[in-house]
Amino acid sequence: MTTTSQQALLVFTDLDGSLLDHATYDYTPAMDWLARLKKDAVPLIINTSKTAAEVMVLHQRLGLGSPFITENGASIHLPASWCLDETPDERGWADIVLGESYRRIRSVLEAIRSTERFRFRGFGDFSIEEVAEHTGLDSQGAELAHLREASEPLIWEDSEEALERFRLLLIGAGLSLTRGGRFYHVLGDNSGKGRAIAWLVDRYHLLKGQRPLTVGLGDGPNDVPMLESVDRAVLICGEHDLPVSIVDTVQLYTTTQKGPAGWSEGLDHWLG
Repeated sequence: MTTTSQQALLVFTDLDGSLLDHATYDYTPAMDWLARLKKDAVPLIINTSKTAAEVMVLHQRLGLGSPFITENGASIHLPASWCLDETPDERGWADIVLGESYRRIRSVLEAIRSTERFRFRGFGDFSIEEVAEHTGLDSQGAELAHLREASEPLIWEDSEEALERFRLLLIGAGLSLTRGGRFYHVLGDNSGKGRAIAWLVDRYHLLKGQRPLTVGLGDGPNDVPMLESVDRAVLICGEHDLPVSIVDTVQLYTTTQKGPAGWSEGLDHWLG
């Protein structure tokens, strides 16, 4: 790697369309870099819209021992080695919720829908079979995706004008709306992928006495706060046609390849 042996490094990554193929969820093209990061004891920190239940399965499959961020930055999950005042549960993990509870988010959405008659559907409206249909997950994966703690993915079925009014009503309720590769996501306005990164960088500083170099990799509009929060950013060529606008001050590399192949290309550029 191009970083010095004295320089601490944290790598933050999105999943769908980044480390994982958007359609198949395969990560084979990234395996060489996964092995290199593990060999060099570099924490790979997943930062995703997925639930903790979903990520834990992948975390164990990849043999990761690092923290991870779920539901677009609404929750942070710490292994015991990253805890200070937190008490790990029987699994050895402590959960930090930065945003609002899922129950409150659903309550606000139901109230807005009943008064404004906006047309949208969220995961709370879907059966497990419908979650599978909209995500491409199998039934077991869809069940894990349904176990939400602090955000609600939704499909917007109304006009752009109505969407802007919806966004303003959410802001008034202390919530925010972000767009991912498949869904819009509603979460607390005091959370987000960038804020979760800042929280973990501060925690690393407290634990280790130094501020790490940070690299972030993502492909969608909801990854912008992450990419604007790291020292070196990788925008992975997406399967979608959604605009992704990042401020000029970011050290940014845009890949030519998609998914996990683009993920490896980005790490080759910054760390190879």
